[in-house]
Amino acid sequence: MTTTACFIVVSKNDIPIYEAEVGSTVRQKQEQAHQHQFILHAALDLVQDLAWTTSAMFLRSVDRFNDLTVSVYVTAGHTRLMLLHDSRNEDGIKNFFQEVHELYVKTLLNPLYLIGSRITSAHFDTRVRALARKYL
Repeated sequence: MTTTACFIVVSKNDIPIYEAEVGSTVRQKQEQAHQHQFILHAALDLVQDLAWTTSAMFLRSVDRFNDLTVSVYVTAGHTRLMLLHDSRNEDGIKNFFQEVHELYVKTLLNPLYLIGSRITSAHFDTRVRALARKYL
């Protein structure tokens, strides 16, 4: 079974600071990649509403589009880690989010990183893709 996954990190100011197409079907048409980004950005309003009604960081499935599901993890600083996927492995998705959150915190601790700017680190990108292969 092939899995589709698009992962995005959105700052508290609704600015995407990291984007990656992950999963076993990474080679996709450019149009499909834009559609995935559109679905994720459309779910931001739902995430904003849910984030204030619960104290949980892992919001599970917040939106669906056809056979794709949007799962979200909200950090304490209101940065949203959003994953568009077609898998049903909720434990794997939660573990993926927790480990990416640790990686994100390590990036924030870097004195050369300007908070709220795009994450361009090749190490961050490599680790996120490795975690996606491991858990998704």
